[in-house]
Amino acid sequence: MQAQCPECSTRIQIDDAKIPDRPFKARCPKCQHVMTLPGRAQDPRASTAPIPPVPPPSPEAPPPPMLSPAALERAERAAAGERDAIIAVSGPAAEALQMALEHLGFHADAVDDVEEGARLLEQGVYEVAVTSLGVAEPGRPETLAQRMLRMPLDTRRRVFVVLVGEEFRSGDGTQAWAVQADLVLHPSDTARAEHLIRATMTERKRLYQPLEDARRRIEGS
Repeated sequence: MQAQCPECSTRIQIDDAKIPDRPFKARCPKCQHVMTLPGRAQDPRASTAPIPPVPPPSPEAPPPPMLSPAALERAERAAAGERDAIIAVSGPAAEALQMALEHLGFHADAVDDVEEGARLLEQGVYEVAVTSLGVAEPGRPETLAQRMLRMPLDTRRRVFVVLVGEEFRSGDGTQAWAVQADLVLHPSDTARAEHLIRATMTERKRLYQPLEDARRRIEGS
């Protein structure tokens, strides 16, 4: 199936084998708009979000982004108000951070496949990303932190980033700014993670609120 985002006109390619019979929701990987698409057995005209015709791509154009089954599933959960987080750290800190995020209302996925986790982040699946600052050894795949640094600024700004490491003083705003994170956390302070994440999220929302208000006014004009 090919669809086109009604907000930014980005073309989206969805694997036909993954399309359910009923209508489903998908999130645009570019602007994060959630659209409703018709299922396999439904007349497209019955969709709650009309899909404009999609012109065939030119030979020079890159293929439309493919939404993975996991991205489709989580887009539906996001549309229902559920929130997702990704944890890419090892050791006892991972379990403590997962519990902290679940107490804050997030469905937290602890992942080993950094590549798949990075793709889902780029598709706007996760609202929170927890990882370490480590740099990959030569010849090894990039770490999640390295992949996030290469993401477009607008995509990365939508993700609340927590970096965990022995080099950090928990909650130190100067260190967080230097490593382009929202919060830094020492592994010994994971018991305080829930409080620190909640407080930092509240402050982040306050700082970004004028920008979000301006964005909504522009999109509504």
